[in-house]
Amino acid sequence: MPDDLLSETDETAYDAASIEVLEGLEPVRKRPGMYIGGTDERALHHLVAEVLDNSMDEAVAGHANRIEVELHADHSVTIRDNGRGIPIDPHPKFPGKSALEVILCTLHAGGKFSGKAYQTSGGLHGVGASVVNALSDLMVVQVARDRKLYEQRFSRGKPEGPVQEVGAAPNRRGTTTTFHADEEIFGSHRFKPARLFKMVRSKAYLFSGVEIRWKSAVEDGETPQEATFHFPGGLADYLKETLGSASTYAERPFAGTVDFQSRFGTPGKVEWAINWTPTRDGFLQSYCNTVPTPEGGTHEQGFWAAILKGIRAYGEIAGVKKAQQITREDLVTGGCALVSCFIREPEFVGQTKDRLATAEAARLVEQAVRDHFDTWLGSDTKSAGAILDFLVLRAEERQRRKQEKETARKSATKKLRLPGKLVDCTDSAREGTEIFLVEGDSAGGSAKMARDRRTQALLPLRGKILNVLGAASSKLGSNAEINDLTQALGTGLGTKFRIDDLRYDKVIIMTDADVDGAHIAALLMTFFYSQMRPLIDAGHLYLACPPLYRLTQGAKRLYVADEREKEYWLKKGLGGRGKIDTQRFKGLGEMDAKDLKETTMDPKTRKLIRVTIDEDEPGETGDLVERLMGKKPELRFQYISENARFVEELDV
Repeated sequence: MPDDLLSETDETAYDAASIEVLEGLEPVRKRPGMYIGGTDERALHHLVAEVLDNSMDEAVAGHANRIEVELHADHSVTIRDNGRGIPIDPHPKFPGKSALEVILCTLHAGGKFSGKAYQTSGGLHGVGASVVNALSDLMVVQVARDRKLYEQRFSRGKPEGPVQEVGAAPNRRGTTTTFHADEEIFGSHRFKPARLFKMVRSKAYLFSGVEIRWKSAVEDGETPQEATFHFPGGLADYLKETLGSASTYAERPFAGTVDFQSRFGTPGKVEWAINWTPTRDGFLQSYCNTVPTPEGGTHEQGFWAAILKGIRAYGEIAGVKKAQQITREDLVTGGCALVSCFIREPEFVGQTKDRLATAEAARLVEQAVRDHFDTWLGSDTKSAGAILDFLVLRAEERQRRKQEKETARKSATKKLRLPGKLVDCTDSAREGTEIFLVEGDSAGGSAKMARDRRTQALLPLRGKILNVLGAASSKLGSNAEINDLTQALGTGLGTKFRIDDLRYDKVIIMTDADVDGAHIAALLMTFFYSQMRPLIDAGHLYLACPPLYRLTQGAKRLYVADEREKEYWLKKGLGGRGKIDTQRFKGLGEMDAKDLKETTMDPKTRKLIRVTIDEDEPGETGDLVERLMGKKPELRFQYISENARFVEELDV
């Protein structure tokens, strides 16, 4: 039957009985990516973070001062705290179930909604512990309360029996959770001692009042099998250990802790530590309620705003006029910072809490840090002067590079000798510009009409570029597509790569939404990973997301990304009149300029995927690239064999 037709039988079959209702924790097992971001190694380790965050919440609330984390030989994990212990009495709304069972078997059940049990917490949505339960083939929870020990066992989100009293606990209190991740979900992925060790240690730094004990029966040759963490100095200790013997512009870091109140009167706190060094790249690691926020958010914005305003004000007092030219970009260069805030009911982007979205956090953190930074600069003029001189030099260098880039862009097309291939944008500055790497001239033709001439450049590539993994350098140098790409970006290759020479703010791979397009995108990402890695690390590489279908019903039009979404809308309808007309885009060249602009190129309506490398496990990325793109077909076959059963839908 054609894609754009539905028979009368199909339409009548779509009734109430067709609507699937997922009960209990079934949604988690069916779509784990919605709750923990996927089923890869990062998602696996996120399970430990969810349980550990619950124990940290007890510690931050003042009910626990010791946490134990143990990795067992069978790769199960035990997390134990001496907090209050999860309640085991019958739940008022579910008289036949204990509160423990409700918490672990029900989404959005927990003690952090009302704010009565916790002033601040890392868990917010009541899904953390229940998600871990759903994705574990075994979970055992022991609770020591009122001098008694209780236990309940679960498997894949379902209780194996009621909570039971299993003994006396006269000198013990708190919760002990042991779980084993389900191989049906995570496949061959296993917990890495080094990754868990780093997670555990960072938690101890984030709350100086807690002692965390680490134990591992899995040896990796590097990670200690036993350790105890307790850092009274908090983030200042963390920064000192991170910088090691690196020379710094300030003899002692700018560090502190400030309590504050929100406009609603709820208490909060921010802790920070920062120093500048000429010997390494800058970084900012941020946290909210002890949960890492790798994508930053409003607390980071408030912190940098305080530092920037403070250093400019100090420059004005010191008579250094060029201090007004310093930007946040200059601060980040060589600025090594840690920021941790505790706030009531924070808003995050996504369940994995990678980015803080609470608007008020920016103001609260800026106000808390700014006054202390002004005082610190005034009390240590030697360090303040050294930092100011460094930042002014960075600002001058940035402006010089910008001027050189503007001059270089004017003659770039002539230098590249690509008048018919590189379609450059008119803006002379790098900021805000984009280059789209597209397949062939037909796609380039549509994209040329759809682009914003001021900020968007195009580079059509003919066919599939060279797989650079393992290719000889002479082969790289003689490959026309790679030469064109390298010259268009202006950066050089491998050891000659210079991120400062990058001519565009965003490099966007825009390929067809089919198997060949995915292969070309994989080859390009392999090229950037092996030859221009800093470009990825700096967040400049993106993937465009063109649609696969356009559905039209009367005046209604909808673009969809895949087969499943198409089938859904064919059954539901678009709200227009008449039958639904379906057009499959076999390639970007088949899309008219209006379609391409609206779905893939216009920043107001498009969707981009930023290409990133896992900061915690960069070696895992390198191993995966080698397995999939290297010269050993047996490694590819092994990977496909291990992961084929996790493929839900294949479009060939």
